[in-house]
Amino acid sequence: MAATIAFDIQNDRRGDIRAILARSGSAGHPHVQSLLLPQARLHDLTDAVHAVCAVHGNHPSMIDYAMARGIQIETLPWLIQSSNAFAHERAFLANLTSAAGPLPSTPGQAQTDAALTQLRQTLEMLANSDRRGCATGAVCALILDWRTIRQLLDQAARRFGLSAPVNQLPEPLLDMTEEEAATLGLARARGFGATQLLVQHRVLWDLLEARASARRG
Repeated sequence: MAATIAFDIQNDRRGDIRAILARSGSAGHPHVQSLLLPQARLHDLTDAVHAVCAVHGNHPSMIDYAMARGIQIETLPWLIQSSNAFAHERAFLANLTSAAGPLPSTPGQAQTDAALTQLRQTLEMLANSDRRGCATGAVCALILDWRTIRQLLDQAARRFGLSAPVNQLPEPLLDMTEEEAATLGLARARGFGATQLLVQHRVLWDLLEARASARRG
């Protein structure tokens, strides 16, 4: 266990977002895996669509906050492209949420609403961080992890009779220049931002898994 933890810390310090995603991305969460099965329960898919919309369906998005903050100015063209593409994802989410219908009856809805609000606020704080590289790492992780989330949304669209648009999000900024790589603070900030984004997504899936269990209980 100690060797694994040390390896994870080294990846975070190097800003190795691919390795961080492989360790903590949504694709490895059991609830996400269950939602991607053809026999996934419609109530569970509906709940997931509403929750993802509650976290990522608002404007401004965390990408918009990072763009407006402009701490790492050299990333601005990429952030603008990412923001424009994510606007299409928000529109898809809105249509999908409407097609999914009302939330399934689940105990503890008020607590869920509060948890989703807190989660969204945490992502906004990451995007507004004054630490150079933190928002870049978080947005990179979002773009990568969104590929898995988009598989889930596409699955829901098929079940609810919608056509899913093409995901237009650009490639994340994974590679750093030699000068950036030598700046330990920047690499650490990127790793921190990516890790914290993925932690919040895991919190989301844990919450939805608990809600699915409560509905069946």
